[in-house]
Amino acid sequence: MKFTQIPTDTFETLQMNAGILVSGFTPATGTIAENGLIGATTGGIQFADAISFIDLGEDIDNCPKNMKELKQIDQREVTMSGTFVTVKAATAKMLAIADIDGTDSTKIIPRNDLADTDFSDIWFIGDYSNVNTGENAGFLAIKLKNALNTGGFALQTGDKAKGNFAFTFTGHYSMSAQDEVPYEIYIKAGTSGT
Repeated sequence: MKFTQIPTDTFETLQMNAGILVSGFTPATGTIAENGLIGATTGGIQFADAISFIDLGEDIDNCPKNMKELKQIDQREVTMSGTFVTVKAATAKMLAIADIDGTDSTKIIPRNDLADTDFSDIWFIGDYSNVNTGENAGFLAIKLKNALNTGGFALQTGDKAKGNFAFTFTGHYSMSAQDEVPYEIYIKAGTSGT
């Protein structure tokens, strides 16, 4: 069967399992920042780069739609969404766009304005390749730059169930780097030796 096949490197190029969200990661060493795990999730994590385009030829007489030379990217809305099943004060602060009370670390106070510190880089890291354990494990990592939870603070409870905290982190452009798309992708196959 000539057309019933898969690439010979299929098992070396699979991204597997749900992955994790962390506050810091060094791709060169595959090292997660100390205390960097943001929380446990359920249902996996969804990343999306929703690109919208402008067709500059759409109002030109006799110009076919989608002429590649006249197509431009209008904007990108980059999001990472999912559901946490664990929450700490720092996570609630991030989800609610809030402050932790200076005298009571159990009190999270939402506010109506944004601070530069509300935006931070977050990372998705997932198992990648047929070598995905140990020091030389492969990974697929996505760095979401200037991330802000734009989904608000949401809690769903249930009888005999864990609380679910939905999140939608949106990557943001910066005035200081206006042409820099707010995410990067890193793909590293695992190696069996040092």
